[in-house]
Amino acid sequence: MTGTRRLPAFVLALLMLLVMQAVQAREMVSIARPDVNLRSGPGTRHEVVWILGRGYPLEVLARKGQWLQVRDFEGDEGWVHRSLAGRQPHVVVRAKVANLRSAPGTRSRVVGKAGYGEVLRTLARRGDWIRVRSEGGVVGWVARRLTWGW
Repeated sequence: MTGTRRLPAFVLALLMLLVMQAVQAREMVSIARPDVNLRSGPGTRHEVVWILGRGYPLEVLARKGQWLQVRDFEGDEGWVHRSLAGRQPHVVVRAKVANLRSAPGTRSRVVGKAGYGEVLRTLARRGDWIRVRSEGGVVGWVARRLTWGW
């Protein structure tokens, strides 16, 4: 009798799935204050690349001290101080126009519209739909595929 054993195929498949989910998981933050500088490097001596508004969602790529290296929905990268980023979920519209609907589904009444680059606060999720609030206070459902963030 040998000392090696083979794991059943379903256990291996489950392990692979868990590893893939962990790799795909991304850390997200959103800008916690109005007019936050996105810089070219981790420190205030680095050039300001963009000025971001409250709620703007970002994917965290790396950390250096109190600084976060981040990427936005267009693939632009930069650095923001950790104290200026929060955990309130937001999405940004990546379609030319996104309909905000009264309920999740394309047959629901349109209650508003959001344009490319508009930041929406995430209130709830249901399947492929996200319930959001616009800066103007309109609450509705938007198809997840039209947005980026969390």
